[in-house]
Amino acid sequence: MSTVRLTTTSYVILGLVEHCQPATVYDLKLFSAKSVVNFWALPHTQLYTEAERLAKAGLLHEEREQTGRRRRLYRLTDDGLAELNAWRAEPSSELYEARDPATLKLFFGGDPKKLAAAQLAAHQQKLAEYEQTRQEFDITEQGLPPGMRHALEAGIGLEQQFIRFWKNVAE
Repeated sequence: MSTVRLTTTSYVILGLVEHCQPATVYDLKLFSAKSVVNFWALPHTQLYTEAERLAKAGLLHEEREQTGRRRRLYRLTDDGLAELNAWRAEPSSELYEARDPATLKLFFGGDPKKLAAAQLAAHQQKLAEYEQTRQEFDITEQGLPPGMRHALEAGIGLEQQFIRFWKNVAE
């Protein structure tokens, strides 16, 4: 196993590369925008720095284009796959980390009706996006891998619960 310190962001990058390889950081950015950023904050600048760090650590293979924009293409190395597999195999008892500005404002006395109206619209939009994603993958031959489908269903369930909550607040 690697001697470099790995963070959750490291594992996100390894998982994204596994799914998209060979992949440029731009490819990772596009895929993450439709997937993991829905439940894990990931500034796109970290994609660049972390992919480079993981390549230096031998967990990603980096190949640079010789012409044009000279983009870097990343693939998972055997060591990178071993690290990713070891991380995936460990169960997690950590709970969801909520950082919800609207609930924070509600807690500190914000107007429930105004907050509820804005939040209902936002959560209904996000639910529609998730359902569209589910529909798009349901009509493909491959569909979604089980883990990605489960994560998408978790997002749908959370949005449905937020909608129920904010409707109750509005009433």
